[in-house]
Amino acid sequence: MTIPRLTDAERDALLAELPEWTLRADGIAIERTFRFADFSAAWGFMNRVALYAEKADHHPEWFNVYNRVEVTLTTHDADGLSARDAAMARAMEGFL
Repeated sequence: MTIPRLTDAERDALLAELPEWTLRADGIAIERTFRFADFSAAWGFMNRVALYAEKADHHPEWFNVYNRVEVTLTTHDADGLSARDAAMARAMEGFL
């Protein structure tokens, strides 16, 4: 299934809406590092995101060490950013 890629204007609007997210150097993903008080808070965040991701059938690339969660969002079927990534980034912001 082909998923439409965000236009440059849509991508720029998303990044303006979510200033903590940055465009990866290759331009096909967005990234953010979340920091929490401790490991339990980081893990709780990851659990909330995981439940959302399963329902949305869209899963982040992420890495966790102690209180830090590094996230990369991209849609492989779109060869870049899609509305799925925008929805996931907004959901993550809502779980803070």
